[in-house]
This record gives sequence, structure tokens and C-alpha cells, in this order.
Amino acid sequence: MKITVDFKEDSGQSIGVVTASPKNFKTGSKGFYGQGKIEFEGKRYQVQVQLVEIGSKERAKVGA
Repeated sequence: MKITVDFKEDSGQSIGVVTASPKNFKTGSKGFYGQGKIEFEGKRYQVQVQLVEIGSKERAKVGA
């Protein structure tokens, strides 16, 4: 499964989309991570999205 993150202005107009894929972080936590570039008001930005499942590190320790 992948998650699509839509960046929007206050007016609701989309200014960019980043897709986050499943990731096992070095810390032992699980979640999703994505990065990309978007353009807003004539300027380019590099963006990163990180979703970390709360409690996933503790569950990984118990399962080990």
C-alpha cells in the first residue's frame, strides 16, 4: 500500500503531490516515507513526508 499526500493552499487548490511508501526506519519503527519537489508561487521546494506508526518500535522489540 502507498499513501498519496496532496499539498494544498488555504483556498484548497493543490500545489503538489508526494507518494509515501512503506518504510522500516533505522530506529525500529514502521511507517511510510516519501519525498519530492513541488512548485509554489514560482519557487521550487523539496518536501519530505514521514508517517510513523505510534507504538510500532515497542511491538518490534517484543516480537524479537
